[in-house]
Amino acid sequence: MTELRAPYGSYKGQIAESMDITSLDDPRLFINRELSWLDFNRRVLEEAEDPTQPLLERAKFFAICGSNLDEFFMSRVPGLIRQSAKGALEAPADGMTPDEQLDAIKERVDYLLKEYRRVWEEKLLPELAEAGIRILRISELTPERRASLRAYFEQNLFPILTPLAFDLNHPFPFISGGAINLAVVVRDSMGHEKFARVKVPGGGLLPRLVKLDDGGEGRRNDLQYVFVEDLVASNLDMLFTGVRVEAVYPFRVTRDAEFEIELDETHDLLTAMEEGVESRRVGDSSRLEVDVEMPARIAEMLASKLGLAPNLIYRSPIPLALVDLWQMLDVQRPDLKDAPFLPFTPKLLANERTILNNVAERDVVLYHPYDSFQPLIGMLQQAAVDPDVMAIKITFYRIDQNSPLVEALMEARRNGKAVAAVLELKAKFDETNNISWARQLEQAGVHVVYGPVDIKIHAKMCLIVKRGRDGPIRICHLSSGNYNSKTARTYGDIGYLTADPEITADVADLFNALTGYSLREEYKRMLVSPNGIRKGIVERIDREIARHQQYGDGYIAFKINALIDKGIIQALYRASMAGVKIDLNVRGLCSLRPGVPGVSDNIRVTSIISRFLEHSRIYYFRNGGDSEVLLGSSDMMPRNLNRRVEILFPVREKRLRKVLVRCILEAHLRDNVKARELLPSGEWARVKLKEDEKRFDSQEWLLANRGAWHGER
Repeated sequence: MTELRAPYGSYKGQIAESMDITSLDDPRLFINRELSWLDFNRRVLEEAEDPTQPLLERAKFFAICGSNLDEFFMSRVPGLIRQSAKGALEAPADGMTPDEQLDAIKERVDYLLKEYRRVWEEKLLPELAEAGIRILRISELTPERRASLRAYFEQNLFPILTPLAFDLNHPFPFISGGAINLAVVVRDSMGHEKFARVKVPGGGLLPRLVKLDDGGEGRRNDLQYVFVEDLVASNLDMLFTGVRVEAVYPFRVTRDAEFEIELDETHDLLTAMEEGVESRRVGDSSRLEVDVEMPARIAEMLASKLGLAPNLIYRSPIPLALVDLWQMLDVQRPDLKDAPFLPFTPKLLANERTILNNVAERDVVLYHPYDSFQPLIGMLQQAAVDPDVMAIKITFYRIDQNSPLVEALMEARRNGKAVAAVLELKAKFDETNNISWARQLEQAGVHVVYGPVDIKIHAKMCLIVKRGRDGPIRICHLSSGNYNSKTARTYGDIGYLTADPEITADVADLFNALTGYSLREEYKRMLVSPNGIRKGIVERIDREIARHQQYGDGYIAFKINALIDKGIIQALYRASMAGVKIDLNVRGLCSLRPGVPGVSDNIRVTSIISRFLEHSRIYYFRNGGDSEVLLGSSDMMPRNLNRRVEILFPVREKRLRKVLVRCILEAHLRDNVKARELLPSGEWARVKLKEDEKRFDSQEWLLANRGAWHGER
């Protein structure tokens, strides 16, 4: 057996050449979840350096790298720190201890930071400058321009800055998470060294990149910027008069974003969530980022004050808070951005007044962003005023700030219709927005129901009940994506419109369970978690195994965001060992190790990172030619299967199953341009074109063939 080596260094999970796998519990068969997350970030970084991507879109991918890493240290690392201190409740499938994981994370992130520096200094900065967008240091400017910026600083920044000393007479100041700070070293007239901290304005007060008035130095057509922290650091003498500023070092703290909801202290979940979101600001520290030039003694002093171990100090060779580079997309240079396109609207959904009647007659699949989200908005807006519509029910997880869907619901309530919204307040990092919408919906008279404290409602469902000739007609929309018109333009999600009596009955029963006390373990057509999805997927895998053992034609294909659940992975291993061919297109985290002889050598795993975020879920089982296709909101993760309300639903119409497989699933599995393949070592490598094979970019093909899955091309 070939040795499986971990990328960027060793960690538990290697398979020795002479060692046989005798149990599917063997930890070497599983890739660590946390390291898989970091490997996903490496794939995103590859897009930031891909010369085929428009330049400002590459800066966007660089910002995503920063955002992803921030979330990792806000959501995942704090749990490992707690487990290291108190002991792990349960070892992960790969067998790594919390301390081993923290050490491996340190090694992997340090490697990533070196790669960030290479891409930033050797790729992005020079190419941006060549395109007429220059990010400069204050020290590079002429004295005249520095004087102009000093005047800008005095007028716009100086009044809101507060230097905070820390010494025997001044306690160490609280450092809020995510903000950029300056550690300032000063020396007084007696020669004594002192320390102070200055928080750099952010959070919308001022842009991270300050635009210069003109190109200057003969470059009047150039766009030129300086980082706001550089501007502050260059003018600290105005804040520290009477002492000499000797050194300035940027640093940044990441804090634990998880919080417990204490209902005992409040009378309702909404208030408890508001208090919980506020507590996030003061969560325990989980990372200290410092400028690469900061002396060790200062970095260690800051870490000690923050209660952080030395292995949680990360020296950054590039500007901190990469997420702020999203600002680059505001630059008015369409030649450096993705070309706009017009999403497709199928004929059945073109007229808002007839959408409900048309869907009552024929199921429709929508694939966003290639298909327009507007028909769904139009359907709800029409339902709000249609005198035959009696009730609307919907789930919300992440809502856009100016949601036309919420406005339609409030309009429906003003028109006397029964409207219920199941709103998940615990959607991480969207809590404040959801709380605001919850209050507005309640004030409009909508029945607002919140998810239970210990479980999240992640299912995406909308049910419309309308009068018909022979009684009420139920029409539903089910989706992999949020009811969010903004993300529908950038997330690849599949929505399904149907009036199928059994599916709509399942949706109605699930809404009754969410809003009342109805309990149901089994549904007619849908798989519902907790419990139901795991059981249903394993049963279908076992069915494919039995079919293959008899006829030799077993095949399974999944397109999902994450695959880390041990039980599901073991079921797929069993299928592979029985000879079933398996294709997995997994965008992000994947703990399954493909290509292990005798265990997973019938499994291929690919991942696509490109213009649109791959967010849809498709579960395909050949089933001897009577194919089954499930769509929905759930990935194969313990949280989705055990601690969330999720749905997977069947596409019952054969015509739609066919187009879903041929036009969407197979397109992504064929990708040989943006796809990476997971190797037995745990490394990801770009898929290489075979001899005489033509390039095939799945997202490019889907854009060019909008309407194909509707039979309108």
